[in-house]
Amino acid sequence: MTKAAIIGSGIGGIATAIRLAVKGYDVTVFEANASFGGKMHQFDLQGYRFDAGPSLFTLPHLVDELFTLAGRNPSDYFTYTRLDPITHYFWPDGSHLKAYADAEKFATEAEQQLGVRAQDVQEVLAKSARLYKGTADTFLHKSLHRLDTYLSTDVLKALGCLSDLGLTTTMHDANARLFKDPRFVQLLDRFATYNGSDPYQAPGTLNLIPHLEHNIGAFYPKGGIYSIAASLVKLAEELGVAFRYNERVERIITHNGRATGIETSSARYSAGVVVSNMDVVPTYRRLLPDQPAPEQTLQQPRSSSALIYYWGIAREFPELHLHNIFFSQDYQKEFEHIFRHKSISPDPTVYVNITSKMEKHDAPAGCENWFVMVNVPHHQGQDWEQLISMTRQAVTAKLSRMLQTDLQQVIACEQVLDPLLIEQQTSSYAGALYGSSSNNRMAAFLRHPNFSSKLKGLYFCGGSVHPGGGIPLCLLSARIVGNLVPVVTSVNRSKHHA
Repeated sequence: MTKAAIIGSGIGGIATAIRLAVKGYDVTVFEANASFGGKMHQFDLQGYRFDAGPSLFTLPHLVDELFTLAGRNPSDYFTYTRLDPITHYFWPDGSHLKAYADAEKFATEAEQQLGVRAQDVQEVLAKSARLYKGTADTFLHKSLHRLDTYLSTDVLKALGCLSDLGLTTTMHDANARLFKDPRFVQLLDRFATYNGSDPYQAPGTLNLIPHLEHNIGAFYPKGGIYSIAASLVKLAEELGVAFRYNERVERIITHNGRATGIETSSARYSAGVVVSNMDVVPTYRRLLPDQPAPEQTLQQPRSSSALIYYWGIAREFPELHLHNIFFSQDYQKEFEHIFRHKSISPDPTVYVNITSKMEKHDAPAGCENWFVMVNVPHHQGQDWEQLISMTRQAVTAKLSRMLQTDLQQVIACEQVLDPLLIEQQTSSYAGALYGSSSNNRMAAFLRHPNFSSKLKGLYFCGGSVHPGGGIPLCLLSARIVGNLVPVVTSVNRSKHHA
């Protein structure tokens, strides 16, 4: 059997391992950390369980697909339920809205709570669905770096949608033309954060993203998001995949224009196929230092990162759901802080994920586990100790005001994750969660392909490459389709919620 070496056991690396194993490859996954999952891991803190990274799950059939390819019944490994409502939104003026799973019900809620015409909401969701269905097979599920993509009949469907894709306008401007209520525009603009971008710079094309959540739906896997990684690792091991933990890859071995294996701190391993699930920047800088790097690609502007406070909350908040968003007063100023000033707004939008709403054992009785996240810039030399303290004060003050309680008094325990730790723990360059940003219309074309054009046998997967990167990584299930090897056509990967 051909040996395959996979660098990193993030969700993309795990899924790649499964697909290769199904096709008969002898697969070994090398992981620098003590366990699998990458950003998709979990931890316990004084009786509270937390999913450390990704928190929103869509397109579950693409995870199911990995089990069916292996001849397994997906429900024997993990199960999930459809969320309703999906998210509870709160604005500084006291208004709030529940985003229901049913598009018609969601539109009615928007009309009743915000005064937005229900018909207009339904029309924008229908347009998002039409454009997604017309373009996904070309721009999301195939490599933009291969000629055969443009010779496919799927291109004809995509060409029919080009005039409505919003390529010549920003995401915000497209939404502001459709809706006069700034609150609903803010809700739609928020989807730019799903791949770490700025709605005031990113093209209107990103308005495809709401289709996945509001038309298809969002889901919750039993056991939390971590259960996805755990169930897939179980499947991979059943298929004979070997996982070598605490074994950091230090170099990709090359010979005569081909990747021939990898070298770790312990040994050298030969392989006919090498797949990097690391960010492409450290892959080239650290693992391929003697190879010419695609500098134009590696120097593309990076996506945003995240600052996360994991709080054990010593009471329950019945007005909150699994997913909750507390918006800022000035959204444009918030993004100027992130992408222009490389700092954090004093009034940030706050995302609160509470899995104990779904599974009571994730927190002690009468308590809740809060994953509290703020969008922040990637690391560029900022004083994160100061920013963490400043932002914590802003977040607790904001939530205390909007929830009419003194939040400081009910935080029983805390752990913090910042861009420096994200880079250290997951090899995400500068802590950028999604590789490069999508703040220009050519961003997808400027991402690294999921194969090397210089070294045969070398491939890439994960959020920093295309296909895969640049679409909502936080949705966990977006599929990378391409030419990993002639017999393998797609891998699965994940992201943080924003």
